[in-house]
Amino acid sequence: MATKHQDGELLEAQRTRLEPPKLYKVLLLNDDYTPMEFVIVVLQRFFAMDTEQATRIMLKVHNEGRGICGVFPRDIAATKVEQVSAFARQHQHPLACVMEEN
Repeated sequence: MATKHQDGELLEAQRTRLEPPKLYKVLLLNDDYTPMEFVIVVLQRFFAMDTEQATRIMLKVHNEGRGICGVFPRDIAATKVEQVSAFARQHQHPLACVMEEN
């Protein structure tokens, strides 16, 4: 560690330990109006899933009420939520996308 002298005093550099950023789950919530095919398109377009993986997540949302689309740092998760919400509104679907701390 580096030390410096300033005005006759000894200053020591303190090590700060950086922690990894908190991660957030992005979730889709089930509703009775959004078509299953639209949910699959959302998962493929915004979360880079193949058809099989998107279908699995869509069925989890349908059967369990919610499904995890991915886990991201806060800013990326918030952007994904906004993109999905805007896309759903644009296509007049009430699909809800939320994030919660992992």
